[in-house]
Amino acid sequence: MPETVGDYVLQRLRDWGVEEVFGYPGDGINGIVAAFGKADNQPRFVQSRHEEMSAFEAVGYAKFSGAVGVCLATSGPGAIHVLNGLYDAKLDHVPVVAIVGQTARSAMGGHYQQEVDLQALFKDVASDYLVEVNVAEQLPNALDRAFRTAAAHRTPTAVIIPADLQEEEYTPPQHAFKHVPSSPPSSPHPIVMPPEDEIGRAAEVLNAGEKVAILVGQGARNAADEVRQVAETTGAGVAKALLGKDVLSDELPYVTGAIGLLGTRPSYEMMRDCDTLLIVGSNFPYTQFLPEFGQARAVQIDIDGSLIGMRYPTEINLVGEAKRTLTALLPLLQHKEDRSWRETIERNVVDWWQTMEQQAMLDAKPVNPIRVVHELSPRIPEDAIVTADSGSSTNWYARNLKMRGRMRGSLSGTLATMGPGVPYAIGAKFAHPDRPVVALVGDGAMQMNGMAELITIARYQQLWQDPRLVVCVFHNNDLNQVTWELRAMGGVPKFEESQNIPDVSYADFASSLGMTAITVRDPNELGDAWDRVLGADGPAVLDVFCDPEVPPIPPHATFEQIKSTTEALLKGDPNAWHILVQGAKTKAQEFVPSRG
Repeated sequence: MPETVGDYVLQRLRDWGVEEVFGYPGDGINGIVAAFGKADNQPRFVQSRHEEMSAFEAVGYAKFSGAVGVCLATSGPGAIHVLNGLYDAKLDHVPVVAIVGQTARSAMGGHYQQEVDLQALFKDVASDYLVEVNVAEQLPNALDRAFRTAAAHRTPTAVIIPADLQEEEYTPPQHAFKHVPSSPPSSPHPIVMPPEDEIGRAAEVLNAGEKVAILVGQGARNAADEVRQVAETTGAGVAKALLGKDVLSDELPYVTGAIGLLGTRPSYEMMRDCDTLLIVGSNFPYTQFLPEFGQARAVQIDIDGSLIGMRYPTEINLVGEAKRTLTALLPLLQHKEDRSWRETIERNVVDWWQTMEQQAMLDAKPVNPIRVVHELSPRIPEDAIVTADSGSSTNWYARNLKMRGRMRGSLSGTLATMGPGVPYAIGAKFAHPDRPVVALVGDGAMQMNGMAELITIARYQQLWQDPRLVVCVFHNNDLNQVTWELRAMGGVPKFEESQNIPDVSYADFASSLGMTAITVRDPNELGDAWDRVLGADGPAVLDVFCDPEVPPIPPHATFEQIKSTTEALLKGDPNAWHILVQGAKTKAQEFVPSRG
């Protein structure tokens, strides 16, 4: 039987080392789906419940494996569905290749069923590389360039293959005019380094500083040891952008935690008071959380020269890979003898963690959502992977979960889309089937798509050496983050018709799938519940009924935000008195003397 174009696509994926393709079938990709059957499902076709979930799973796989994620979708609606996941990859700089079907070439332009102008549709999201393959001879170069571009630029790319072409016999490109061959699949990793004189100038800036602050993002992940050495040498504290939460352990006394709206008070205070700033591998966009312009001399290290110097008036911009650049910088740094700045940071960090514990232990109706993560933090295995969704629960992931050991964590950092928490966790399990995974998800995101992907988890659990995948649902029947944004930013009360969501038993649904399922309505049961799901012999759902009126108060809450929230409550917000009491109790913990 001759090799078809669909067969060749899968062979080239195997050549690239692809082990999973996250997708959903449709007649626009029948030729490729048939090839999976002939190839004994190598690479494995991982069937999601929706193409957007396929894209999210590919993003999660890429984030936690470091390899290129691959998703597959049919023409028309299937192609449209993957867009959100691909935009998530684009904005978080994640390498993903989307292979998408298209209507038969003979029908194009005829307003045929499911005919969509896919090149126009993907033009922005796959702007680094987008191609439609119309003859078999295009395939090697098209697929290889898609992978190489995705890896080199850390971005999504897309290859469109019409349905009829997939079923044709594959013929390779020839040594002929207008034929473009391709070299064998490989993933070169060039080391980009800034000039020596620029590194020397950066050292001069850091050596001159008396109060050095470091901000790390996901681009510093391979340079954790070097960041620690720079911090030790300069006496700096280290704040973490949310996508870089897993770069350094929160057990280090000078790590101030997350920065920004979901950040910590020590990070806010360190940026407020520093005189020198080193940014490593971060494109953190919220300049209001960085030092005042003119307050601090700044150095930035980033591998992408197009993104450097965008967020703060940095004096020295070093375009280079973080690990090698810091390695070259370290011998030029002078050891700071005066450690008073570092000691101030470390005291602030100790006080903050005590405050977090006090806030977590406050009574609420029925469960304080802060306590959910507070009880998880000391129990979670040191090799666990944590995924977080977008919502008020993200606040507690950002502030209350202590990273340590080999823990990894991520979320939709820049797009901040709802819904990736559970599919990210699935992607993480395929990337690391021998490690436990925990997804922290609000009930809004769970109803949006997380419940359906529990079916996917149940289907594939037998493939994972460590079958533990825990989905913790913050169950408050409220689209809570938006509710608080209405109050704090808009000064308007909660509009229940848009904000309340139906009450659903997530535990009952999980139980119907054969999963371990626990419902918690009493905060004193939380610790034992976490022990049980983390010790389960398979996937589990922890359904925690949380108080929606525990406010996600930022550590730097402005007068305008407090004023807007108060005005919203006075305008007739439901449960206004309970909100005021809960908010006052929570904020007051920042001023209560620590028990230590």
